[in-house]
Amino acid sequence: MSSALEAVQAQLVARLQAHGPLMDLVSGVFDGPPPRADFPYIALATGASLDWSYKGGVGRELSLALTIYDDGETAGRLHRAMALVEEALEAGLEDPAGWQIVTFTFRRTRILRRATGPWSGLVEYRAKVLRL
Repeated sequence: MSSALEAVQAQLVARLQAHGPLMDLVSGVFDGPPPRADFPYIALATGASLDWSYKGGVGRELSLALTIYDDGETAGRLHRAMALVEEALEAGLEDPAGWQIVTFTFRRTRILRRATGPWSGLVEYRAKVLRL
């Protein structure tokens, strides 16, 4: 059985990849910053997993973060990509094998830019899951 984080991240990636307008804008969805990818692209951050168990079962609270990287002169395309991520995940996720998603909620977005690097837009969600 896969970990809760691995299973839910797989569902998140599947949902993003099934969203046509998002995939038309980005070059791909990756497990981390790829060595060579065209901008903009989405990279999953290593998520956090906290105990959310109860007396009769195992549960996890998961922090799911993804970052969109873009090398545009302005943040306009990055804002569009972030809005499309939110649109793609608005309906939530399917329950992954072995787990039930109890809640899946948006947490925050944040945009950063270093003077010498690309724009980066963080989109963060929280999921609470129970092992079946």
